Amino acid sequence: MRVDLFDFDLPEENIALRPAEPRDSARLLLVKADGSDLGDDKVLNLGNYLREGDALVFNDTKVIPAQLEGFREREGVRAQISATLHMRTGPDRWKAFLRPAKRIKEGERIDFGQGNNSCLLGSLQATVAEKGEAGEALLVFDFSGADLDQAIAAVGHIPLPPYIASKRADDSRDRDDYQTVYAREEGAVAAPTAGLHFTPGLLDDLKQRGIEEHFVTLHVGAGTFLPVKADDTAEHKMHAEIGHVDQATADALNAVRARGGRIVSVGTTSLRLLESATGEDGIVRAWSGATDIFITPGYRFRAVDMLMTNFHLPRSTLFMLVSAFSGMDRMRDAYEYAIENHYRFYSYGDASLLWRSE
Repeated sequence: MRVDLFDFDLPEENIALRPAEPRDSARLLLVKADGSDLGDDKVLNLGNYLREGDALVFNDTKVIPAQLEGFREREGVRAQISATLHMRTGPDRWKAFLRPAKRIKEGERIDFGQGNNSCLLGSLQATVAEKGEAGEALLVFDFSGADLDQAIAAVGHIPLPPYIASKRADDSRDRDDYQTVYAREEGAVAAPTAGLHFTPGLLDDLKQRGIEEHFVTLHVGAGTFLPVKADDTAEHKMHAEIGHVDQATADALNAVRARGGRIVSVGTTSLRLLESATGEDGIVRAWSGATDIFITPGYRFRAVDMLMTNFHLPRSTLFMLVSAFSGMDRMRDAYEYAIENHYRFYSYGDASLLWRSE
């Protein structure tokens, strides 16, 4: 499909630079599959649109401070290098996006510690083992395992999305704001942003209504921020992300479907993982590994009945996904409505609740 079919104009003032306070006070756009009028509500009233026996599926990945700033030295000349870690491939190695990538060669060293004494021995250094396309590289660090985790936590920054980072620097608030209240599995370099709206009070309300909660893990990578540069979706390559669905969760979700309940995915990351773990027979299975599933209109959904998600970028793979879920025309109308009615977009923005189109 042509990528320009998923383009739209978004005014700058619609881009949220901070989240709503409290989190569940964010607006919620209701997009039903029956073609009825779009509805407006608040996230704190989510339970009004779910039924007893439905199941919410959350991504419990935890964001790490994966934005590293350093330098490489060559013939006495230093060059600044930024690295955004996006997938761990071993105890001492990460795939990362480097900027500017042209300044670095395979085999060169990058110093990210820059004399920071809180970073173990005062330095965090890595060797560029491989260089790939679009600025991607494989970094092999001098530290490994828990020591590397500690070093990254000491010198790293929260990797705010480009549309926020270009307007302000990250700060101490982002360490909390850019993390779900149920995050527990470290490894993401981007937040599963639909989950940012949930508070302990909202989770308690949903439980009291008889709505189940289940957790899966997909470590969101920096590739989620990359624009689609191809003219046709068939030419776009998705970056893989590591995920896990355990057997108990798979069994519970199959039981929900068997008794007529609905699976409600909180975020596109949970949805992509569930769809990766579900066979053509509609059965969710235990699953672990890397997924690069790319969902565009025409995809037949196997697992998810409803989707709660934020508002996504023009020409992005995520806008393609929601267009596949609820219909291209329906989502184009929904986004036009959201813009006109001053909904806040992107990671810190408002949310939408989508019913799956048949």
